[in-house]
Amino acid sequence: MAAVARWWRAGLPGLLVLLLLRGARAEQTEEHLKREHSLTKPYQGVGSSSSSLWDLMGNAMVTTQYVRLTPDMQSKQGAVWNRVPCYLRDWEMQVHFKIHGQGKKNLNGDGFAIWYTKDRMQPGPVFGSKDHFLGLGVFVDTYPNEEKQQERVFPYISAMVNNGSLTYDHDRDGRPTELGGCTAMVRNLNHDTFLVIRYVKRRLTIMIDIDGKHEWRDCIDMPGVHLPRGYFFGTSSVTGDLSDNHDITSLKLYQLTVERSPEEEKRDKEVFLPVVDNMKLPGVEAPLEPMSGLALFLIVFFSLVALVFAIVIGVIVYNKWQEQSRKRFY
Repeated sequence: MAAVARWWRAGLPGLLVLLLLRGARAEQTEEHLKREHSLTKPYQGVGSSSSSLWDLMGNAMVTTQYVRLTPDMQSKQGAVWNRVPCYLRDWEMQVHFKIHGQGKKNLNGDGFAIWYTKDRMQPGPVFGSKDHFLGLGVFVDTYPNEEKQQERVFPYISAMVNNGSLTYDHDRDGRPTELGGCTAMVRNLNHDTFLVIRYVKRRLTIMIDIDGKHEWRDCIDMPGVHLPRGYFFGTSSVTGDLSDNHDITSLKLYQLTVERSPEEEKRDKEVFLPVVDNMKLPGVEAPLEPMSGLALFLIVFFSLVALVFAIVIGVIVYNKWQEQSRKRFY
C-alpha cells in the first residue's frame, strides 16, 4: 500500500490509486488535470493579476511555498477562490495543506473549509465564508465548540450539502447537518497532509493521508449526493480568540471520465439545487405523498355516508323528542 501511495506522489492518476486501494472495479475511469481549476506553485499572479484564475480575500497571502489563508493571529479571516465555474460532471479535488501554530491542544482554532458553491468571495461566519450557502462544504474543524460532547475527538473533518436554507450550527460543530466525518490529527505535523474529495456518479467520497505512511484512510462515503454544475471551488479559514496558520500548498482538480450504463445515464439527470437522497434536513418537513384517485374517492364516499347516517340519527332523535312532548300535554 505504501508503494501505491508513492506512485500517486510520482504523478500516477489519483483516482487509479484509490481504485487500487479499494480493489479492482468494473467501471473504466480516466482523469485529466484541469489547470483552470487548480492552484499550484509558483502561484503566478494569484491575487494580484487580472489574468489570474484565483482571487484572494481578506488576510490571505501568497508565498513561494504556500497560500496562507490565516496567520497564527487572533481575529483573522482569509480565502482563495477560483474565478472559473466548474461544469465537470465527475471530478476529484486533491488538497495538500498544513495547519500549525503555537497554541497547545484545544487552544487553537478554528480550522478551514473547502468549498464547491454557487457564490464565491462572500465572507461570513462559516470558516470565513457565508452561511446559507448553495453547494458543498468540507470542514477541517480544529476546535470543539460543544462542551458536553465526549465521543468526538478533534480535529475533525465533516461535510455538509446545503440548499441555501440551512444554517451551520457552530455551537454543535455542525452536527445537525453533517453527512458524516472522521477524526484527523492534522496539527503541527512534520510530514505532508492530504485530503481528497471525489464526486463520481452522485457519490461523495472523502479520504485522507495524514499519518506520513503514504496510505489513504476512509473518512466519508455518501451516495445519492446531487450537486449542480457551474459552481465555484474555493477554500477559506477564520481565527477568533484562538488561532493557527492555515496553509494551502496546492489544490488540484481532475476531470474524471467514467463509463455509465443507459440506466445510470437516465438516473443522472441535471439538478439545479443541491440535495442528498433520503436525508431529512433539519427544520424541513418531508412533503406528504399525494393521494391517489381511489383514496380520494373512498374518503369522500365514507364522509358522505357518515353525514347521511348522522342526519338520519338526528331526525329519529328529533321525532322521538316531539312524541314525548305531545304525551306531556295529554
